[in-house]
Amino acid sequence: MLLRVLGSAAGGGSPQWNCGCPVCAVVRSGAGLARTQSSVAVSADRRRWFLINASPDVRAQIEVFPGLHPRDDRTTPLEAVLLTDAELDHTLGLLLLREARALRLYATQAVRKTLFDGSGILRTLERYCPVEWHAVIPDADLALAEGLSCRAFDVPTVKRDRFATGVDHGRVVGYRLADERSGGTLVYLPGVQSLTPALHVEIEGCDCLLIDGTCWRDDELVRLGLAGKTSREMGHLPIDGPDGSLAQLPSLGVGRTIFVHMNNTNPVLLEGAPERRTVEERGMEVAVDGLEVQV
Repeated sequence: MLLRVLGSAAGGGSPQWNCGCPVCAVVRSGAGLARTQSSVAVSADRRRWFLINASPDVRAQIEVFPGLHPRDDRTTPLEAVLLTDAELDHTLGLLLLREARALRLYATQAVRKTLFDGSGILRTLERYCPVEWHAVIPDADLALAEGLSCRAFDVPTVKRDRFATGVDHGRVVGYRLADERSGGTLVYLPGVQSLTPALHVEIEGCDCLLIDGTCWRDDELVRLGLAGKTSREMGHLPIDGPDGSLAQLPSLGVGRTIFVHMNNTNPVLLEGAPERRTVEERGMEVAVDGLEVQV
């Protein structure tokens, strides 16, 4: 199983177009790496690929990755898109895939309802191309391709239901992917507010974990004067702190831990920053666009 990080930043990317925070300033100066918005591609055979989330940067992400280039005419190796939630930074890219002959989409009922009745993205997309929707049911195994399966699991969230769909179960999920030949397992969890005992079970012992690294500190955005809510109040577990992910994850026996979905304000984005060194000294990593992980 091969996973490619297409985009490693949170919504808005890094630098974010309307932000002049210290991290964005360094990235704009050329002294830091720019990053696109969060998405990954997974394959068991390097021929058929599955996207997890379709960011607004999906076209550029496909163009820089030959594995997703069309082979002839308009035959594409992109088999399907799996969604973790209905957030715009994870779903707007669906509209950029509207030229597809047909689009296979895996999502929970809650996410589908939001995309159809709330944001209207799915309703709009269906006017451009056929959409083959497959229901994602948390805790049920799902065969994606020969040798590749996954299981979605519910992720508790404090994020408000922006479109008042009234559906809570399945609004945010993570995915545990398995290579049935090697037995390798990979967990993709780009948005998580707390590591509950139920999530410990999903993560424990996996070969690789890609996990929410939105903010370094819980009050990061508040300190910068950019928001009135903490990281947790926005639905994201901070990396640092006595009960942050950096403190909790070592006990779960994960083979390799990689932070993804970093906000543009997060100092771990900068090589040489004390926060980045702290992560690396703990044996963990910070994702960059184009990172490939083999399990």
